Amino acid sequence: MSIAQPVKIREHNIGAGQPLYIIAGPCVLEDADEMMAVGEYLTKVCEKLGVGFCFKSSFTKDNRTSSDSYRGPGMEEGLKLLQRIGETHGVPVLTDIHHPEDAAPVAEVAEILQIPAFLCRQTSLLEAAGATGRIVNIKKGQFLAAEDIRHGAGKVEAAGGKNVMFTERGTFLGYRDLTVDFRSIQIMRNLGRPVVFDATHSVQSPGSTGSTTGGTPELIPLLARCGVSAGSDAVFLEVHPDPSRAKSDAGSQMPLEAFEGLVKQLVRFRELYLEVAE
Repeated sequence: MSIAQPVKIREHNIGAGQPLYIIAGPCVLEDADEMMAVGEYLTKVCEKLGVGFCFKSSFTKDNRTSSDSYRGPGMEEGLKLLQRIGETHGVPVLTDIHHPEDAAPVAEVAEILQIPAFLCRQTSLLEAAGATGRIVNIKKGQFLAAEDIRHGAGKVEAAGGKNVMFTERGTFLGYRDLTVDFRSIQIMRNLGRPVVFDATHSVQSPGSTGSTTGGTPELIPLLARCGVSAGSDAVFLEVHPDPSRAKSDAGSQMPLEAFEGLVKQLVRFRELYLEVAE
């Protein structure tokens, strides 16, 4: 067993013995003014609660149920907006990459490059992310045994990447349902990397509405508390001012107004975890 070594994001450490860290934002970039306002709100809440915070949103979504689904503003416009959000609010930014050629330009803006769950075995993508020297967050595939995520970290590190995090986001249970095996969090921490729990994608029901992915967002707080209790070092939350009109993942984002109350709970759960388990 290996102790999860902390990863440093600016002044905050994520990992064993460290306070909770929050990664949050809308699933995909939408209206620029609204995204700026969301970034401001999340930043202020986390500052108020004394919690480390990274803004997350995607400039392009590649894993869509239907070809009619909204995919985002694209790389050029999206990176400009992410940079504006990060610089204006003084926070780091995390975003997805889908192709090896995305890595270098995205790394100029984002401090954390995220490997989507379905791409967690893509060698060329992992190597390209590692070569940037940025922090790489690998989301564990819905199909992958927790211990096998170590191979993704090995690919990043072989290319020069030194800082890797793993994210648990649920495992397929049949065709249109996910379940969370909370043992995975400890298994991945034992691989020596900080672990993030994605409480919003974990409530998804892929393709369940026919042309989009549905979900059970009322379960987000429960799963988030369970994830922190199981030892997750950070929590990933997709939030939107009005999830019902979100252009992506409307069925699994949480309302912005619920963010502060949940984060307060999660901070306390992390404190209790550190008291009794580490």
